[in-house]
Amino acid sequence: MSTHTQATSEIGFRKEKHLSICADPSRFSVEGNSTGFEGVHFIHDALPEIGEDEIDLKTEFLGQTVAAPIFISCMTGGSEKGFFANRELAKAAQEKGYAVGMGSIRILFDSPELFEHFHLKALAPDVPILANIGGSQIRDMEHEKLFELVKKLEVDSLVVHLNPGQELFQPEGDRDFRGIKDSIRRLCDGAPVPIIVKETGFGIRPQRVQNLLDSGVAYVDVAGAGGTNWVTVEAHRVPEDDRGEAEEFAHWGIPTAVLLACLKQHTGKILASGGVRTGLDVAKSIALGAHSAGLALPLIREAVSGGAEAVVRYLDRLENTLRSVLILTASRSPKELGKSKIWLDPGFASMMASFQEAEREIEDTGHPI
Repeated sequence: MSTHTQATSEIGFRKEKHLSICADPSRFSVEGNSTGFEGVHFIHDALPEIGEDEIDLKTEFLGQTVAAPIFISCMTGGSEKGFFANRELAKAAQEKGYAVGMGSIRILFDSPELFEHFHLKALAPDVPILANIGGSQIRDMEHEKLFELVKKLEVDSLVVHLNPGQELFQPEGDRDFRGIKDSIRRLCDGAPVPIIVKETGFGIRPQRVQNLLDSGVAYVDVAGAGGTNWVTVEAHRVPEDDRGEAEEFAHWGIPTAVLLACLKQHTGKILASGGVRTGLDVAKSIALGAHSAGLALPLIREAVSGGAEAVVRYLDRLENTLRSVLILTASRSPKELGKSKIWLDPGFASMMASFQEAEREIEDTGHPI
């Protein structure tokens, strides 16, 4: 077996294992600590003076109009089960009018025959399609080759995922995270499509968000703690006796809602994911300043167990709840669902203030950025 073939088969096997772990909650627990959304509440309006027919959820995203400020986040690809999931998610996205992401396209550089697995535009021609690549890969590869693949895939954005936590606990993972920030800046300078940067479940602190936006990134997806914990996912791939280290990171990361609350100055540039599970979570994300909210784990489970129809039903519930929240807060659109419509638990407000103070202290002490 050639080195390329061996590497490709290893990546495909790893992707298949990741998907099997994430899609089976009866066997594997992979979700982390609280998102913080439970500490955020809406101010109910008993006289909203709004009719349901006045509600407009449509949102502009990546130069296109989508049906609601909801997107199907980047998840999987590179295996047969991943191909099935991507196909069903793309079909659901087309039916709902939502943007949809895919798993890392890294495998295509060694296995171009898997192109069909990632060519979601063929299945969802009328919605934004998000390609996905790791931060370490953009540092180590020629950007022109990446841009050629992006054009061939007909995607509307390239998402760069940051996952140092996962890599450290992946036996075959990266251990060197130098040079990624500069690579993102260079990528933005030459990319044929807008760049989105996301974490994979531990969050991006506010100063890093500012750094990324200053580099030319179109959106930052905070992808905070409270959803899938990829250290835990990787722990399920090793013998039980070897999981002790990973278990210490079961509650690692910055809660999604706390991050959103601390990023109000970047309204319109922030995407919310990381433990978003319900329509109320979506509504709270928007009220906290997110442009749109993304889901991964619950939708991959629906896709694997029930196909596109199950995904559409799940998304319908989110949309219906969001519409109800708008009415009950006298808001006619997601843009009207601002911070003035929410109040925070004292505990949440205290957590937010404590986090902001810690963030300021890091910057005041001259921590390198």
